[in-house]
Order: sequence, then structure tokens, then C-alpha cells
Amino acid sequence: MGGGRCARVRPMFKTLRYYWNVARGYRFMPWKSPYLRWRFETFLGKEGANLDARKFFQLSWKYRSNMMNFVDWAAERRRVQRRIRRHA
Repeated sequence: MGGGRCARVRPMFKTLRYYWNVARGYRFMPWKSPYLRWRFETFLGKEGANLDARKFFQLSWKYRSNMMNFVDWAAERRRVQRRIRRHA
């Protein structure tokens, strides 16, 4: 029982950590962040253009599994970079 809960909580913290880092300066209005807007437009094309709050949250929910995969990839890249720095 405890392992299942932990398996659900860890990805949430990874996602929050990624969000906290990339939304700096726009944490309460992430749809206005130039970086997040660029990410959405790059991934979704026209569907990700002209973001407002409603559209940002709709698309975030719609593509949540893709976003989790991206956050996992970003976390792995971060681990590799830290490992390289330690051994340099």
C-alpha cells in the first residue's frame, strides 16, 4: 500500500521541481512565461499558440502524460549533468 502512494507522489514532486525552475518570474501566471509559451508552441504547434490561463490548463491536462515523460527525461538529463560535473 505505501509503495503505491510513493510511486504517485514522486512524479508529482519531479513535475513541481521542473515547473518551479522554468516558471521563475511567472510562477503565478505560467501561461505568460516566454519559455513555457515556447515549449507549448514547439510541442503542440498551432494548438499551443496564443496561450491564456484557460488554454494553458486545458492543454496541460490534455497532454499530462506527455509532460510527465518530458519531466522524466529532463530529470535524467539533470542527473547525468551532475554526475559529469562531479567527475570533472
